[in-house]
Amino acid sequence: MSDAPVMVKCLVWDLDNTLWNGTLLEDGQVLLDDEIRAVVSELDSRGILQSVCSRNDHEQAWARLEELGIAEYFVLPEIGWGPKSKAVERIAQRLNFAHRTIAFIDDQPAERAEVTYHLPDVRCYPAEAALTLTGLAEFSPAVSTVDSRRRRAMYQAGFRRDAEREAFEGPDEEFLRSLELVMRIGRATPDELTRVEELTLRTSQMNATGVHYSDAALRALMADPAHEVLVTTLTDRFGPHGAVGVILLEKHPDLWHLKLLATSCRVVSFGAGSVILNWLVDRAAAAGAHLVADFRRTDRNRMMEVAYRFAGFEESPCACTEALGDGSPDVERLHLVADPRPASTTVRLEVSDLAATGA
Repeated sequence: MSDAPVMVKCLVWDLDNTLWNGTLLEDGQVLLDDEIRAVVSELDSRGILQSVCSRNDHEQAWARLEELGIAEYFVLPEIGWGPKSKAVERIAQRLNFAHRTIAFIDDQPAERAEVTYHLPDVRCYPAEAALTLTGLAEFSPAVSTVDSRRRRAMYQAGFRRDAEREAFEGPDEEFLRSLELVMRIGRATPDELTRVEELTLRTSQMNATGVHYSDAALRALMADPAHEVLVTTLTDRFGPHGAVGVILLEKHPDLWHLKLLATSCRVVSFGAGSVILNWLVDRAAAAGAHLVADFRRTDRNRMMEVAYRFAGFEESPCACTEALGDGSPDVERLHLVADPRPASTTVRLEVSDLAATGA
């Protein structure tokens, strides 16, 4: 079992005498130390989201954060007069983060105790620990990726997207079309490998096999001419979604073996899995290759199974089993036996030049 700490995904700051010096409602003018500003900026660059939970007048407190030039760093601020445990819980729910990945920092022992009592998995820190946070293991991801460095911007874009979707009057398909979605598929680069590994590890609802490929295993496959490691990214008019899918394809003569397809749960509603599968079906047909896909049925990946069925895959006897071997006993081999249903017309697909290898 790994001894690695559970990483903090969101730090929730108290304001008075924690983020800034002084009490806003009493002192009127509060100050932000440069050292605290540097901590906020560094955590942001590591992909750790940050929020605010403070007993203050919302408009006055937020205006002061803007004056200090730091408001942009905080998502889903909770500034008001209710229990802080409730506020922290709302932040976790909106982010869909487990409580054990949330941290809370406050100068008042009573406030920390109240949060700990109601949310025992949330890690609490005293205000005097603020300058030490960047040196703690739970705030220090092993690597920094392109997606992690822009995680806050992607979440903020997501909140704007969700708000517009809620206000949109009309069919879902029309809203999706209004997003101007663009999906790109291309070979994984060394800089993207960490995100690819993360997708194989964290994605369960839209992971065809649940297999986790380590960074070392992915690098070895990238160097193997018989394999393609492909990454899918998605953008829309609100901004980038980042890397949202990974494809691991092994090529045999006249046979393509889809060993892994995983997509982020964030893009399920955009039909990402179906778009990728329909593209693979078209490419395999153009190459004259039979397409077979590994699938391990779980309680959580029913949506991925549906995507395979819609793309024309079924479990059926096939001579290609001899070329692939028996495989794992709990992995089904799904074969392309029918034409896929029409792909989404709400996503524009762009593909890097993969013609050299036929993928």
